[in-house]
Amino acid sequence: MKGIVFTEFLELVEDKFGIAMVEQIIDECDLKSQGVYTSVGTYSHKEMFAMVGKLSELKDIPVNQLLELFGEYFFTTLSTGYPQFMDQPNMFTFLKTIDSYIHPEVLKLYPEAELPSFQAEMKGDDEMSLKYRSTRKMADFAVGLIRGAAAFYGEKARVKKQEEFDEGQTVVINIKREA
Repeated sequence: MKGIVFTEFLELVEDKFGIAMVEQIIDECDLKSQGVYTSVGTYSHKEMFAMVGKLSELKDIPVNQLLELFGEYFFTTLSTGYPQFMDQPNMFTFLKTIDSYIHPEVLKLYPEAELPSFQAEMKGDDEMSLKYRSTRKMADFAVGLIRGAAAFYGEKARVKKQEEFDEGQTVVINIKREA
């Protein structure tokens, strides 16, 4: 997993819970990296789960809620750092470009990146089914990213995980635009 995900997670923790919480999480997790990340480095996704799990335990917030919160936060980072990907008329058009445009461009920069796949299917003008696939099982993070996309495009949307398969490696997410 790319280091920017780790650096941004620790920034979120600092912003929401303070630097002491960042230090406590790093101290109490057995991290191979010792909690030292660079945005361009590559690190085990297991370290992310360890830190999210520890934060969940310390703050009594469910892991899925923390991952969704982080996904929303991280979308702002992506939209600021990669504005060329955001040049779409709406949230649905953006979501349809993830596998066909955004991920191929990311792989040009980071050929070793292991990216999830997203298969989009429109269910009418205001509803989409998005099939998420990843061995990392971070669909809750994807839900947060989708909510971040809706906010970015000024749209209201209900985002809900509908079905899970393979212990969370494949998840169908329903996105319904609301008036």
